[in-house]
Amino acid sequence: MWQEVKNRLQATFKFKDFPEAFTFMTQVAFAAEKMGHHPDWHNVWNTVDIQLTTHEAGNIVTDKDRELAAAIDVIYARF
Repeated sequence: MWQEVKNRLQATFKFKDFPEAFTFMTQVAFAAEKMGHHPDWHNVWNTVDIQLTTHEAGNIVTDKDRELAAAIDVIYARF
């Protein structure tokens, strides 16, 4: 699901509707805050696009991004 493109991990997540997508985003927001690492994301109705990169490392993919991606996958599996 995750692809590394131009120094970013990116993935697209689909849901049955907007409330489900928003619930996913809320759960990801809490996980990201706990990790101190926040996604760059975009939502339109039932679709959430996420990109991860570590700004303080010069906008490259680091273990912080991979850890957050793994946490996001666990959250998505609940849907």
